[in-house]
Amino acid sequence: MRWNYCLTRKIVTDTMIFSSLEFLFLFLPIVLLLVAMWKNIAYQNTILFIASILFYAWGGVTYTLIITSSIIINYFSGIFIGKYAKKKLWLIIAIILNLCLLIFFKYFNFLVDNYNVLTSVFHIAPVTVQKIILPIGISFYTFQGLSYLVDVYRKTVEPQRNFIKLGTFIALFPQLVAGPIIRYNEIENQLTQRKFNVSNFYAGLKRFMFGLARKVIIANQIAVMVDDIFSRNPGEIPALTAWFGIVGYALQIYYDFAGYSDMAIGLGKMLGFTFPENFNFPYIGKSIQQFWRRWHITLSAWFRNYLYIPLGGNRCSKKRVFLNLYIVFFLTGLWHGASWNFVIWGLIHGTFLVLERIGLSKLLSKSFGFVQHLYTLVVVLMAWVFFRIEELPTAVQYIKALFGCSATTMQNIYIYRYLSLDFILIFIMAILGTTPFFELINNQINKLSLKFKVILHLKHILILIGIVLVLFIIINQLIIGSYNPFIYYRF
Repeated sequence: MRWNYCLTRKIVTDTMIFSSLEFLFLFLPIVLLLVAMWKNIAYQNTILFIASILFYAWGGVTYTLIITSSIIINYFSGIFIGKYAKKKLWLIIAIILNLCLLIFFKYFNFLVDNYNVLTSVFHIAPVTVQKIILPIGISFYTFQGLSYLVDVYRKTVEPQRNFIKLGTFIALFPQLVAGPIIRYNEIENQLTQRKFNVSNFYAGLKRFMFGLARKVIIANQIAVMVDDIFSRNPGEIPALTAWFGIVGYALQIYYDFAGYSDMAIGLGKMLGFTFPENFNFPYIGKSIQQFWRRWHITLSAWFRNYLYIPLGGNRCSKKRVFLNLYIVFFLTGLWHGASWNFVIWGLIHGTFLVLERIGLSKLLSKSFGFVQHLYTLVVVLMAWVFFRIEELPTAVQYIKALFGCSATTMQNIYIYRYLSLDFILIFIMAILGTTPFFELINNQINKLSLKFKVILHLKHILILIGIVLVLFIIINQLIIGSYNPFIYYRF
């Protein structure tokens, strides 16, 4: 359903993003300055709450009303669950209210479109409604609110009676739009005690700039090639070009989303917060199970703690475990977007997780590590096709093109236009960056730094030079208008 994607893209471009001039040179410096002026944590929380609402309001006042409604619902629901006897009833009511917001703004159009498809079989007149524009980040802050309410119900946390503190937890701008998904108990103490100092600021700045570099230097450059290939008719794309496109997309979405997570974690650190990690080299996994332990870790943890385990987890019969996995990954796909292609993407991963539990894992464990990696990458890449292409027939055509079943007799002309030296270097760097290669080099430099202080000074100088270069690239891209919004802003 292409209209959904187009409308979402329009919203994203109207939203303040971390790689924009207004954020880097106006919003962020003002927030950091105000936080630095007030040592009192309560004042800092108020500043961050107001700043987060303003950050979200940049995309439109309507967005602010939605997230404010979510905060109010969760604030009073948490108090009611913690105070009154009928805790389960209050929890159910709160969950329904949260899901009503999410379903209406994210899935209403999807539900109407599918209703019209079904009723057209019986020649019933279609329902016509105005298209509802998807509010950015609603999936993320809804899940954070739900986890807080469930934890209050389970008595693992106390209900937060300070509205500003809870509002800061839900709306905190570094991770508001695209995660990581933070559980309340991970940040509860930090809302009362945290350190805003030079050490945290410097560590956060390095992490932020690292993420920014991943986004603007790698993800954005590869995106140009990926968008060009996927804009063409899959029936006319040669196999090698198709593989180049999907591998490029796998790299693009990783560096785009992991880059955002790095920036969110870095911004949090600059402000004195410690956020959970969200990625751990997912493409080096030797199974789909390992992939999900490394990809979007906070989302996987959320579904495990708040859906999979309550459904029975691994404690049930094998058939029930398999059903639980299918339910989780059906909803994981649907969480990512109101499209059946996202559901298919989720069910592909769910199916291979089931197959691994049936016996595929044992079979793979007897093979070479290379075979295990290859299996994982092929499954992940095949699934990414359905994630990237929203129309099911087009996605199927692209799968056929990967295996040489397209009708074209053309050569791989699309690839050659991108094989410049700078693009090849970026592509190689991107592939190496999906492994611990650069991390190992950094560890060796750190070991040498303990012996030779000059190396440590040189490292800091290079980091500062890197920060300046990344900022220069961003400014240049903004001037020529060639940067892309974050992919996960759509969700």
